Amino acid sequence: MASTAVGVAEICIQLVSHGLIPRGGFNFEASQTAPPGPSGLPAKSVLLVGQAGAGPWSHFVEWRKTQPTDIRDPLDTWARETIDKVAERFGARAVSPSEKPYLPFQNWAMRAEGLKPSPLGILMHPEYGLWHAYRGALLFDVALEFPPAEEPIHLCDACAGKPCMKACPVDAYTDAGFAYEGCLSHVRSAAGEACMTKGCLDRNACPHGTAYRYPAEVQAFHMRAFAGR
Repeated sequence: MASTAVGVAEICIQLVSHGLIPRGGFNFEASQTAPPGPSGLPAKSVLLVGQAGAGPWSHFVEWRKTQPTDIRDPLDTWARETIDKVAERFGARAVSPSEKPYLPFQNWAMRAEGLKPSPLGILMHPEYGLWHAYRGALLFDVALEFPPAEEPIHLCDACAGKPCMKACPVDAYTDAGFAYEGCLSHVRSAAGEACMTKGCLDRNACPHGTAYRYPAEVQAFHMRAFAGR
């Protein structure tokens, strides 16, 4: 059972071998309602699992070659299978952002890493910018030893120009929120070819974390999934 800092380090090694990384965690407080851990009792701690840049992509591509061509949600399926194996090894319960009932991954992430949302809703990371993701989490029946959480600089606060709000041709992102239907309609149209093949123009306009920007192939994969193709 991973109940010490050394255990967390061992989990990290296993995740990195799949292109994934630990994304921080915390111990649930007694007053909080925690989801069930591996025993079925309320979990004592959670360790988030995710990626920086396109780290898992080559691992996912190799796995995809062995799967049926019509598999649904292949990236989610790969992530779940991979994190399940790590969970089994360390006596944890794996959970996914896409499974129901939905768990508060966004809130967990903000607590674990001290991040805040960007104008696009994606959490802004001080190093990765908008080019990161959370793929799952590990729930434990024991408390883990986490380093003290630090509050990082929120890069959006100092970004006066907000280029991420100006690149979209249909103004999908505004102060009022995300115009989902308008974005989807545009991406599915001939006029949305650039978005479909190169990724969200607003996201790509952000000047932060560009060293971790997803390659065009990865962005196109996500846009096809968004468009239902």
